[in-house]
Amino acid sequence: MKKYKVFRSVGFQEEIAKYDKSIQDRVDKIEDKLVDNPEYGNPLGTKWFRESRFENYRIYYLVYEDLQAVYLVAISGKKDQQKTINAIRLFLEFFRDEIEKLVRENKSQDEES
Repeated sequence: MKKYKVFRSVGFQEEIAKYDKSIQDRVDKIEDKLVDNPEYGNPLGTKWFRESRFENYRIYYLVYEDLQAVYLVAISGKKDQQKTINAIRLFLEFFRDEIEKLVRENKSQDEES
């Protein structure tokens, strides 16, 4: 199976920084699993929009098979789950543009090294 690159959106990175180290470590472990298995977690209506749950938290991510990339876009508690899902769906085009740019930049960096 192909390995995927996992990226974090700016919003996700800012949000996760507010959580304590144990939560950040759990997110890192999920991220490690996504490298080898982008279908980890539960689909949210489609194969490419997924969530991974632990404790009372949910990590939301988008899988881009054509780019071999996973984009971590949000974290929420159960209480804000639907609001977060709705917001992500509104910004799908924005996320697509962002991930394409990140993948391009990452390839350029890989080629330089």
